[in-house]
Amino acid sequence: MSIELKERGKFDPLKVFLKVTAAYLLSFFPTFKGDKKIVLVGGNLGEKYEDNAAVFHKYLIANHQDKVTAYWMYDPKKSYAHDKQLANAVPLGSFRNYRLFFKADYSFHGHSLMYDIAPSVDKFLFLNRKTIITHVSHGIEGFKRILIQKEDVPLLARTDYFNCASEYEKDLKLNQWKIPENKLIVTGFPRFDRFQTNKPAPQVRKILMMMTWREWLFDLTEEEFVESDYFNNTLGLVSHEGIRKLISENDLHMRVALHPFMRKFEKHFTGLDHPESGIEFQDFNHASIEKAIVENDMLLTDITSVSWDFLYLNKPIIFNMFDKEEYMARRGTYLSLDTDLYGYKADSLEEVYQYLKKIVEENITTNEWYPKAPLYIDYFDQNNCERLAKHVIGI
Repeated sequence: MSIELKERGKFDPLKVFLKVTAAYLLSFFPTFKGDKKIVLVGGNLGEKYEDNAAVFHKYLIANHQDKVTAYWMYDPKKSYAHDKQLANAVPLGSFRNYRLFFKADYSFHGHSLMYDIAPSVDKFLFLNRKTIITHVSHGIEGFKRILIQKEDVPLLARTDYFNCASEYEKDLKLNQWKIPENKLIVTGFPRFDRFQTNKPAPQVRKILMMMTWREWLFDLTEEEFVESDYFNNTLGLVSHEGIRKLISENDLHMRVALHPFMRKFEKHFTGLDHPESGIEFQDFNHASIEKAIVENDMLLTDITSVSWDFLYLNKPIIFNMFDKEEYMARRGTYLSLDTDLYGYKADSLEEVYQYLKKIVEENITTNEWYPKAPLYIDYFDQNNCERLAKHVIGI
């Protein structure tokens, strides 16, 4: 599940060993915490306070401070925890991080236990038999086959619960991931609690463009990346004469948001803006995906998980899977890219333009595939955090 999202060697092995050893030994000494349970929450590699994990952390802070102390694990190189004055924020890799890990009653992570909760945890996980560990996931599974690396095996085996957005996803994790059924819980995704369902905009004025990440791009040189289909498709979309003219003449605005895991190549997108035609790139360090979902009226994407949020909100989506053959060969999907997409399927830049033109000229504000949402999402009641907390923590 975890790929090379963080650089190897970031955490000095000797320092980690000393911190872990001291934290483990001190964990045997009682600390006064009353009747409160200790809960650790982390996601997005500690780099952002968004998605399922962050929403769940906010929920615990807002609703259950009398029963639990919920800590958020963050990357100490990022300033957002301080800027946002996050409650109970703890830097990843710190002594306090490791001590809390051994003291915690529960932990919830969005991507990987090793990157979200405790660095290098795969080396000492066997020392912690107390913490109830829950994988709260990221987006609904379907468009990315799971990649399990050697260090993931003990992490997956030790995880107590895997939350699912629906019975569909439970079935996938049971039969494709081979997760034992007793570990699968259908509580719905916390991220959907942020929105009321079926809330399309009265008119499409703002367009969000966002492509997902591809692990095979991480090791490319700078020169190789600018020659990649990924970069050139993005360049082609923002430079397409028809798209630029359509946006400019209809007073539209298109924001291009780079996926957080593609930040390594962010500099190559600088300067691709076309402010005069209403196209701009969002600053990675200040971009809020949650805000972008709310503010934008439609989505242009490949198969990013943000598309599930736009489906949930009943907003139009154009899918532009520009590297379908390579993607299927290198990663693969569970859902069909031909029959299971819940939006317009554009196989070329010209088709993207034609669908965008159709949406604008015909004033299409809703997603005609919205009736398919219940196939993948079981709950639309904004009580997903409550169900998750009740099932795992019992509150």
